[in-house]
Amino acid sequence: MEVTIESMGSAGEGIGRVDGYPLFVKDTFPGDRARVSLTKVKKTYAFARLVELLDPSPNREEPRCAQHRRCGGCQIQGLSYEKQLLYKEEKVREDLKRLGGFAEPPVNPVLGMEDPYRYRNKAQFPFGKDKEGRIVTGFYAGRTHSIVPETDCALGIGENQNILQMILDFLNEHHIEPYDETTGKGLLRHALIRKGFATGQLMVCLVINGRRFPQVEKLAERLFTIPGMTSLTLNVNQKNTNVILGDEIIPVRGQTYITDKIGNISYQISPLSFYQVNPVQTEKLYRTALEYAGLTGRETVWELYCGIGTISLFLARSAKEVYGVEIVPQAVEDAKHNAGLNSISNVKFYLGKAEEVLPEKYEKEGIHADVIVIDPPRKGCDSACLETMLAMAPERIVYVSCDPATFARDLKILCADGSYELTKVQPVDMFPQTAGVENVGLLTRR
Repeated sequence: MEVTIESMGSAGEGIGRVDGYPLFVKDTFPGDRARVSLTKVKKTYAFARLVELLDPSPNREEPRCAQHRRCGGCQIQGLSYEKQLLYKEEKVREDLKRLGGFAEPPVNPVLGMEDPYRYRNKAQFPFGKDKEGRIVTGFYAGRTHSIVPETDCALGIGENQNILQMILDFLNEHHIEPYDETTGKGLLRHALIRKGFATGQLMVCLVINGRRFPQVEKLAERLFTIPGMTSLTLNVNQKNTNVILGDEIIPVRGQTYITDKIGNISYQISPLSFYQVNPVQTEKLYRTALEYAGLTGRETVWELYCGIGTISLFLARSAKEVYGVEIVPQAVEDAKHNAGLNSISNVKFYLGKAEEVLPEKYEKEGIHADVIVIDPPRKGCDSACLETMLAMAPERIVYVSCDPATFARDLKILCADGSYELTKVQPVDMFPQTAGVENVGLLTRR
């Protein structure tokens, strides 16, 4: 059937209507007139795939990547960047209205990038075989574990292609099999590649279904000819799981970490560390969080879900004292190390769940908070954590979020009794060419 696309959904798909019946069509944008084929029909809506673009939207532009429709990574690469930013701003505003109950949410225009490509400092490439039995690497096609062969992602660093080709050549020369999810056999599962944009340091971590990699020193010789190569490690993952990384890291050559900087703060990053993938936009995000925190040097600040201490250390030089809480042991160790690396002594990190550590420190030890900064995972905050934050009654709550829907839900709870007012929301485009958007929200105590 033919349909004209009128708007966009939360996952970046186009939405059109046939006799009032909504169709969700991937790879289409507002203004497109397209021929589509239904793939899944529900009572009140349907999903469809693009068969032919009859009349393209004036807001389209030529994608840089030939694989953008097959790969599950770039949902909106065919849309002009100006329109991508407007779409994300409206997405945040609508979620705050519909899910948060804010009639006129104070949403600023999205902070975008000068060049919205080549921004990812990290990528994880699966290895497998194609139908002809050739070893391939690339990215999974959307909602599948079928590999789309591609060594040069337009969002990734330029070094990826050289590194991956070296690994592919090595596997073929030494007859090393990639992992097969269906049989559980084969050795190489993924290659994790990271780069410190400020330092130029490169990391390669090979995720393997075993404890040794044949002739790995010879591979190290090749990889370390690449300028900036700093770390080669193995990661052991012998479980039948979709989780990419296992817990054990085996050093091969160089350090087991790389160093990067955001602003004037240095961070050591291991293969297991959480670290924002877009360092250019991360600095904008953190500077916004620092601005919203309104620190004068006299405040006690808590950061919940602090990871390796990226935001905590960014705030510490402007606060009296900072406490960070994180559930991942390795991340807490990294956070403590990063504090020492930067000679920051007014920050302390606790291991545990935010919803358990925060009540304990508040109720039993009387540690208060002038400002609380939260940066939870996509699922948002635990209800007990939200309740304790309200009980501690800080002057300001700065909420950093990677999901506008859970962001809106949690803000609704925090503002429900009138104690807090949502005064500012700043979206930041951390993930250009995708439907994702990050937000910083400021709640001020009435």
